[in-house]
Amino acid sequence: MIALNALILLMPEDFRDEEFQVPKDRLEAAGVSVTVVGLRGGKARGALGLTVSPNIIISDVNVDGYDALIVPGGPGSPRYLWNDVKVLSLVKEAYDKGKIVAAICLAGVVLANAGILRWKNATVFKTPQSMKIFKEKGVNYVEQGVVVDGRIVTAQGPSFAEEFADEIIRLLKAE
Repeated sequence: MIALNALILLMPEDFRDEEFQVPKDRLEAAGVSVTVVGLRGGKARGALGLTVSPNIIISDVNVDGYDALIVPGGPGSPRYLWNDVKVLSLVKEAYDKGKIVAAICLAGVVLANAGILRWKNATVFKTPQSMKIFKEKGVNYVEQGVVVDGRIVTAQGPSFAEEFADEIIRLLKAE
């Protein structure tokens, strides 16, 4: 089997703990090497108290060495991810280079803002703001827990973290 590598992007605080930890654990259990990318150095704190230190920071990422980019969500997503130029650029670059790109919960808006969800089927944690952005960006919102459209995986929230991770693993193994 070919070695698989995935990046998990971690915001500095208020990420949803299980949206980070469940995919990380399941990917590693499936033999995928996971690199945690921080928007900055130092520990990141989840909304439920999990603390994680990133392996590298976003400015040091070269997506060529990875097969997937995963963006966990949580209440900090609008503040830290939705309009961060480096995050949006990394998502777009990963997609343009044929990588699997996945986002869960409010992080789905990141994919929309990066321009990779136009005319694609996707889901997101529903808020007035997330739905407005999906509409503005031409996303075909699907009311289901996990949605796969080509190399893009989106999920509504933490209760779908396992299914989200399993779909990413399925796509990685299919490559």
